Amino acid sequence: MSLSVQDVFNHLWKQYIQINEQAEKIQSLLQQRGEDVINDHIALRTFNTPKLGMLKLAKTFLDKGYEVAGEYNFVKKKLNAIHLQHCTDVNLPKVFISELKTELFSDELQAIVSKIDAQITNQEVASELFVASGRTWNLTFEEYIELLRESEYAAWTAVFGYRANHFTVSLNHLTTFFHLEDLNDFVLANGFTLNKVSGLIKGTPEQYLEQSSTMASPVSVEFDNSVHVIPGCFYEFAKRYPLPESGKLYQGFIAASADKIFESTNN
Repeated sequence: MSLSVQDVFNHLWKQYIQINEQAEKIQSLLQQRGEDVINDHIALRTFNTPKLGMLKLAKTFLDKGYEVAGEYNFVKKKLNAIHLQHCTDVNLPKVFISELKTELFSDELQAIVSKIDAQITNQEVASELFVASGRTWNLTFEEYIELLRESEYAAWTAVFGYRANHFTVSLNHLTTFFHLEDLNDFVLANGFTLNKVSGLIKGTPEQYLEQSSTMASPVSVEFDNSVHVIPGCFYEFAKRYPLPESGKLYQGFIAASADKIFESTNN
C-alpha cells in the first residue's frame, strides 16, 4: 500500500530529529507559547548521477500530487536545484531539492561519488522512502576530508545520505511573532546559535521572502573504522510576503539567500 505524502514527511521528521534535537526543542518552546508550528519546506541534497539525480528524489513527491514550481542555479557552489509544490493543497510543505554538478569537480571527487553510486541499487532508489533512507554505503573519514576540501555540500551528502537537510518554521503561521527579528531573538535567548553569514536574515520584504537558520548541530558519525563529530542538520525560519499583483504569498526561493543558508552546515 502506497504511503501518503504526510507519511513521508513524518518519516523524514522522525529521522531528522534523531540527529537534530535542537529542532524538536525549538518546536517545543514555540508550542509552549501556544503556537501550532507549520513546516514551510524541507530540503534534500543529492548528486547529479543518472541514478541519484534530483528528479529521482522528486518522484516520490511528484507521484503524490506535487509539481516542479521553480528552478535554480548556484554557480559558486556548483549546484542545480528545483522546488516542488503540491498542485492543490497549499498547506503542504514545499520541497527544495538540490544536486551537485559532479562533472565540475576533480577526478578524485568524482571517483568517490561513483563509489557511492555503485553501492546503491535502482530498487532502493525506486522506493518511495528512498528520500529517508540515510547513508547505506561505506565511507572512510579520509574520503570525507577529500570531499570537504572541494565541496562542503558533497561531504555532507556523502556522510548523511538521504534525509531532510532541514525543516523550516513558517513565521506566517505563528501568532506570537510577526517579525523574523523577534523570532531570531527568541531563538538566541534560548541558547541556540544562528547562521550569521551576510547577516542573521537573508532576503528582504522587497524580495518577498526572509529567511534565517540555526547552525547545524554537531553529531557523532561512524565512518569505516572511526568515529568523528561533524555538523549535522539545522532548523530554518521563513517569512513570506504577499505579491502585489495577486495578494498571495510568494512561494518561491531566492537563490542568493539559499546560497547563504547552505552555509549552516559548515564546520
